[in-house]
Amino acid sequence: MKQYMLSVHGVEGQAPPPAETMQRMFAQVDQFNRQLQEEGAWVFAGGLFPADTATVVRYADGDVTTTDGPFAETKERLGGFWVIQADDLDAALALAGKASQACEAPVEVRPFQDNPE
Repeated sequence: MKQYMLSVHGVEGQAPPPAETMQRMFAQVDQFNRQLQEEGAWVFAGGLFPADTATVVRYADGDVTTTDGPFAETKERLGGFWVIQADDLDAALALAGKASQACEAPVEVRPFQDNPE
């Protein structure tokens, strides 16, 4: 089976949903996670702290430097992700539709590169 990353996106500066909406979203995502596990599609998932908590690490000319993040200056940000197994892109897209419904946010689907043999 091929692996895909389903990434959840949000807009920086957008007001967070009310607490009751967040609780509903958390419950929906928990249910989706259980479904992935029961179907054998689950590999790994996680939510991320806001982009302003990031640290960017750069290596150049033998030196490593760190700076406060985020790396990209953008309004859209990665908020969390799933790594799943699916037979093909169509199956991954179907799961992404369920993920988007559960977390009430856009979900991007990207395949992992195949490992060279």
